[in-house]
Amino acid sequence: MPPLPSLYVSHGSPMTALQPGATGARLAELAQALPRPKAIVIASAHWLARTPQVGGAAQPATVHDFYGFPPELYRLRYAAPGAPAVAAQAVELLARAGLAPQLDPQRGLDHGAWVPLRLLYPAADVPVVPLSIQPELGPAHQYAVGRALAPLREEGVLVIGSGSITHNLHDLRSGYSAEREAPYVRPFIGWIEQKLAAGDVDALLDYRRQAPFAQRAHPTDEHLLPLYVALGAAGDGAWAQRIDAGIDLGFLAMDIYRFD
Repeated sequence: MPPLPSLYVSHGSPMTALQPGATGARLAELAQALPRPKAIVIASAHWLARTPQVGGAAQPATVHDFYGFPPELYRLRYAAPGAPAVAAQAVELLARAGLAPQLDPQRGLDHGAWVPLRLLYPAADVPVVPLSIQPELGPAHQYAVGRALAPLREEGVLVIGSGSITHNLHDLRSGYSAEREAPYVRPFIGWIEQKLAAGDVDALLDYRRQAPFAQRAHPTDEHLLPLYVALGAAGDGAWAQRIDAGIDLGFLAMDIYRFD
C-alpha cells in the first residue's frame, strides 16, 4: 500500500456539523477518493498545550467545546474508537525527534476534530488519535511535529491538521456575508496556494511577515498551525492540491488541502 496523503481541513463553525454545505460535499468526495486508513491522527486548533499532547483514550468522548448554539448540536456524538497503539507510536516518534510529547489517556475529540471527521467518515468506524498544537512555538515547530509523524503514513495512518485557512472572529461584527466578502480573504488564500504549489516552505513558515493581510486573516496563529502539521507529515517534495469549499460568512475561507 502506498503512503497515505496528509490533509489540512478548514472546520469552520461548529454549525458545519448541522449545515455542512460545500465543506460536507468536498469532504465526502475526498473520503471516497482516499484509501481507507487504519487510523487517523488529527491535530486540532482547539487543543492547545505547551508541548505535544497525544490522546490515547480507547473510546474518546465527543467534546462540545462551544456555547450558544442550537440544542440539536449538543446532542450529536461521534463515537469513533481510539487507537492507543497508534497513540503510543506517535509519542515515540515525537520523543525521538526531541519534541517532549506526553500521552493523555483521557482526551476526547473537540469540535475541531469531530466536526470534519463526521463529514469524512460518518460511520465513525476509523479509530482516531487527537493531537494538540503549541501556539506559543509557531509554524516551524508544528512543521517539525508533522515531519516526526510522517512515518505513520507508511503504515496506513491518515494525518490531518484541522483549523481554518482564514480565521478572524472579530469580523463577525463587521457585516461581511456571501454578498460582501472581507477584502483580505482572497489575497491571503491565494498567497498560501501559490507558496504551497511552489513548495516554498521557508516563505510559508514566515507567513506573518510575507503573506498579504496575515494579521487580518489570523490575529492569532492557532487555526493556521495545523496546516504545518499536515505539510510536515507530507514529506519533502509533496504536491499540494487545493480543494475549494467556499467562504463562510464572507470571512471564513473553508479551503481543504491534500498533500501527496
